[in-house]
Amino acid sequence: MAIAAGADALGLVARMPSGPGPISDRAIAEVTALVPPPVATFLLTSETTADAISAHVRATAPSAVQIVSHIDPAESGKLAALEPHVRRIQVIHVEGPEALQLIPAYEPCVHAFLLDSGRPNAPVAELGGTGRAHDWAVSAAFVRAT
Repeated sequence: MAIAAGADALGLVARMPSGPGPISDRAIAEVTALVPPPVATFLLTSETTADAISAHVRATAPSAVQIVSHIDPAESGKLAALEPHVRRIQVIHVEGPEALQLIPAYEPCVHAFLLDSGRPNAPVAELGGTGRAHDWAVSAAFVRAT
């Protein structure tokens, strides 16, 4: 239905620590197998190591992976080596101007950033889809810096 309605991409939310909407890896793999090019399929993963993210990508076969946690930058580099043909999108949770400090850590290893209003350090991590707005001035500065 989404493709018939003109969608250019489908976001497929895997298991998350909080929030609504996750679907099973089996269902994600079924969807990615059916989606015709040029429609992109984005796996939203909460895995935090390159090996775990790579395994998740290989199990579900998306065209892109959206990494919803602030992972160790070394893991981001390792993931780029493990999955060079999968587009890698790093979510940046804009909790304040310190989000700008994450640019040099991730920029060499990802294809894009997605700015979100999650709270990854909350007692139960919120990794997106909160419905909250963040400081748009920080987002504008982030865009200018990248």
